[in-house]
Amino acid sequence: MTTNQTPRTLKNDGSNLVIEWSDGAVHRLPWRTLRTLCPCATCRTERVKPPEPKPLLAVLSPSEAKPLAPVSIKPVGNYAYGIAFSDGHNSGIYSLEFLRQLGEQLAAAK
Repeated sequence: MTTNQTPRTLKNDGSNLVIEWSDGAVHRLPWRTLRTLCPCATCRTERVKPPEPKPLLAVLSPSEAKPLAPVSIKPVGNYAYGIAFSDGHNSGIYSLEFLRQLGEQLAAAK
């Protein structure tokens, strides 16, 4: 990662993590997308499993019924951030490189 790809600011705008990078780029990363793409080993394993059949009558757990939100964001060294979510998941370590690439992909898709 080059030095121009470090975060200048991180903000929570309610539904997104907004990162202003030191090179002036600004990315809005939806919390739901960050949770869905969590890079932890457990989540990566779950994503490659075949999908289970949908139940005829879905029952939501209390954590699924509430909107997903971040509980905390903590730096991990100077290369990543650990994000804890309101659904109890807190093992994802999001590298700066991952966040930058995801931000660029989402911006290009608009």
